[in-house]
Amino acid sequence: MLQAVLNGSRPEDAHPALPVLARHLARDARAVARLGVNSVHVHPRDPLGHETIDPVHVGDAVALIRQEAPGVEIGVTTGRWIQPDPNLRIEAVLSWGRLGLGKPDVCSVNVHEKGWVEVCRAAASVGIGVELGVWTSGDAVTLRQSGVPPMTVRVLAESTVVSDPETAVAEAVRIVRALGQLPVPVLLHGEEDGAWPVLEYALRMGVDTRIGFEDVLVRPDGWLATGNDDLVRAALAIRV
Repeated sequence: MLQAVLNGSRPEDAHPALPVLARHLARDARAVARLGVNSVHVHPRDPLGHETIDPVHVGDAVALIRQEAPGVEIGVTTGRWIQPDPNLRIEAVLSWGRLGLGKPDVCSVNVHEKGWVEVCRAAASVGIGVELGVWTSGDAVTLRQSGVPPMTVRVLAESTVVSDPETAVAEAVRIVRALGQLPVPVLLHGEEDGAWPVLEYALRMGVDTRIGFEDVLVRPDGWLATGNDDLVRAALAIRV
């Protein structure tokens, strides 16, 4: 599977085509869906462009994406940097379950963040799947000791601590080895200078991966990408 990560935490001025508004996320989701992508991950924003887990803005973004890209899995973040209080994150996730067409299919939960088990439990209780973010081999050990929570759809092995191409791939290998055998798929990815090398490694290993403006702004040839669909086309063109 190739997932498209459309915006992440990047500021509005990071790229002229970065989708921030809900309608722009929906536009990009439609564009990558036409290329065969069946899963998108987005960071909804409030009217000021700030990341948010507020049900109003999450619901608006997800509903518009669902309208423009029917059948595509829609994931959102629960990042601690957006809401540091785990109890408030849990409340937000529980409220997402009442959003109807605006209810996310999955949410990402980082294993290193306080309250991650409870956030996963809240998501499962309202029928939202979980992507577990594992940033280091230490996180991988934590997950193995805790066990994979119910409703987990995949584990995100995120080689994002370093962006040096060779180091990023080596870190990816360490994380995957530390994870061991899991009952769910692993999606492996890097960021910035490490994004394309880790993606190529994932393709060689036959595991899921992702691409989009959240992870990188340039194509493999170093040129600035024109949009998320440009990055997806570049990824689909890679043969390993």
